[in-house]
Amino acid sequence: MSFGERVREKRRELGLSQQKLAELAGVSLRTINNYESGERYPNNLLTVKRMAQALGTTSDHLLDDESALLVDANARGGARAVTELQPLLAQVGALFAGGELSETDKDKVMRAISDMYWQAKENNKKYAAKKPQ
Repeated sequence: MSFGERVREKRRELGLSQQKLAELAGVSLRTINNYESGERYPNNLLTVKRMAQALGTTSDHLLDDESALLVDANARGGARAVTELQPLLAQVGALFAGGELSETDKDKVMRAISDMYWQAKENNKKYAAKKPQ
């Protein structure tokens, strides 16, 4: 279950409207809508903590491992990084659909893929042509 699905489920369980959750978490209604629809992920873990507090739960409950990686990607590289990393993680997740690896091992592989993505981004910076001033 994704971050947005967990937020929606917990919000409905508490009988909160999206507007009320937005007020409690200190974000906009549009932000809640974007989270629940899966269009956006929080910019940082502080936002996740505020959402969890507003919902009377923990950050760990709201974030599965893939969502945690995407929140980190958003914090490090913005929406573009999320857009680039999301399909990679989905493809890797599909590889494990047969259940051959333990959850711990799946997490390690997902984190390794994320680390490789960030290392490739860093390496590309070194070789990118510098713009003339």
